Amino acid sequence: MHKVYHRIEQIAGNVITVHAEGVMNGELAQVVGTLGVSLAQVIRLEDNKVFLQVFAGSRGIATDGQVRFLGRTMDVPFTDALLGRVFNGSGQPRDNGPELEGNRIPIGGPSVNPAKRIIPRKMVRTGIPMIDVFNSLVESQKLPIFAAAGEPYNELLARIALQAEVDVIILGGMGLKHDDYLQFRDTLEEHGALSRSILFIHTAADPTVECQMVPDISLAVAEQFALQNKRVLVLLTDMTSFSDALKEIAITMEQIPSNRGYPGDLYSQLASRYEKAVDFEGAGSITILAVTTMPGDDVTHPVPDNTGYITEGQFYLRNGRIEPFGSLSRLKQQVNARTREDHRTVMTTMIQLYASYKETLEKQSMGFRMSAWDNKLLKYGERFEKEMMDLSVNIPLEEALDLGWQIMADCFEPEETGIPSKLIDTFWAKKPAVAPETGETAG
Repeated sequence: MHKVYHRIEQIAGNVITVHAEGVMNGELAQVVGTLGVSLAQVIRLEDNKVFLQVFAGSRGIATDGQVRFLGRTMDVPFTDALLGRVFNGSGQPRDNGPELEGNRIPIGGPSVNPAKRIIPRKMVRTGIPMIDVFNSLVESQKLPIFAAAGEPYNELLARIALQAEVDVIILGGMGLKHDDYLQFRDTLEEHGALSRSILFIHTAADPTVECQMVPDISLAVAEQFALQNKRVLVLLTDMTSFSDALKEIAITMEQIPSNRGYPGDLYSQLASRYEKAVDFEGAGSITILAVTTMPGDDVTHPVPDNTGYITEGQFYLRNGRIEPFGSLSRLKQQVNARTREDHRTVMTTMIQLYASYKETLEKQSMGFRMSAWDNKLLKYGERFEKEMMDLSVNIPLEEALDLGWQIMADCFEPEETGIPSKLIDTFWAKKPAVAPETGETAG
């Protein structure tokens, strides 16, 4: 029988303080107020002072309210029945479906022992050329998508959820607008991908503490599926909202702030989530792709700045496209040497030519006369942006590589690209022969 405390010492925002003994950090409690019973979680211990974050807010809670500790930390049921369902940040159904019981697993546990991990070696195909060709996503990788406000990062995640060649998709939404949540759900449902997906959604109107729990619940469930030999892709959006929730609670707790008001342990808080990415020996894997919005498009903001030290590269989303300069997958060399022999050559050559195209654009804007080579680059750059960079392009890796060869063949002569002759002989797209007198394609 758990002891009930009848006196609340302090109420600050959604955080209440009681004097209690034998309580552990992260433990759940029930708080009885005039509006009924609310769930709360211990977020700090200071001698015998216990600070609890009330999920539903402190409205209706007075100093004579009752607090009953439950003797357990936050957990979530694990079963295959999770697939196709939508839950809130505390694991309660959001889709009007039945609550799931039994086989409950704790959330927020430690990351996997490095000795149990294997070196990443398998590619996660997404059907998006700017990822598959130029910055391949690798199983067990942790990658952020850096984006300014207004960029279509949620649309990109939805595309990846539909097309990624994995067994299970877990979407963790933090601070989402209700419209964004509905768009995710409806998109997955319309295209038949909801049956392999689980959504944990915290909207901007939900309690702040639930925002903090979304990554932990998502990753705890992902780990269980990975142990069942499933390839799991965890999509999180967005980690800046998660960090803002940490900041809000730290301010309420009167902690000494660090850079721009964020708590001093921001790096550790982010790292403890990202480090859950793993490829198990003899089992499945967890791959993490997480949106990090950059206020004012400032990459030195504390959240993207700390994230860059933790993750294995990043995708920059600018002007509705994955920017080839700055985007980086540090593990791509683990897989793109084994996809097709021309993969790495196509990747490096097309990016080099695109960089030359950008220089030509600068010359053009300054009024320089365009040479024949400049005109070729202008033609190439326009086609590269339209046929490769546009996020609406949806083709398999092999087709994307063939398309890359075709674009280069239509714009340049083979010797102008610097590609080895062996690959030119094998892959260079042959232009149709044209009869010299009629101008018609020869039969």
